[in-house]
Amino acid sequence: MSIDQESWEAAVRHLYEDAYGYVATGPRKHEDWRIDVLAVMERAVPDPRGWAGLDDGVNDPGRKEHPAYPFRPPFKADPLRPITPADVGERLWEIDRASAENLLLALTDEGCTLRNLERFSESFEELQDMARTVLARYGDGFTCHTNVSTGPRNGTLDFRGDSRGWTPMTFYGEDCGLVVVSDTEVGLFWTFGDV
Repeated sequence: MSIDQESWEAAVRHLYEDAYGYVATGPRKHEDWRIDVLAVMERAVPDPRGWAGLDDGVNDPGRKEHPAYPFRPPFKADPLRPITPADVGERLWEIDRASAENLLLALTDEGCTLRNLERFSESFEELQDMARTVLARYGDGFTCHTNVSTGPRNGTLDFRGDSRGWTPMTFYGEDCGLVVVSDTEVGLFWTFGDV
């Protein structure tokens, strides 16, 4: 699937217009992609294509104390120490592409559920096409990683039930996200809630 700036930004805007979240892409410069993810969390790198993302917490006062705010070290760690690439990696696991598509849709509002889609006028298939548009930016050879543990951890997320879990990555009561890693870019898609 070929992708351009206008269609990618339109899909991101439409899917996440009612979410409180963070959508950003940065360059992949290191063999260890976690280093690049941390740079995106810290807003230390621009989007390599100049495409617009979403940053609802850009003016949050917490950013003065923590460069990666709202992302934080694990709860057992000193909350004032900087987040590290190891912190990022230990709280994410790889998922398959179909799960990533559904997760992008579940992230459209807090709660990380496909019931969030009820507010859209488009069909599920049309919304899936938007999720595929978002992922198409990263080419064909990307991997996907999440902190969401809905269903078994065999690389597939199961959104059919009501139960879902997540490994906290931020200062918020709920945070669910997706990291997309290609050879040239890393993308973050995160939503936050007060649960």
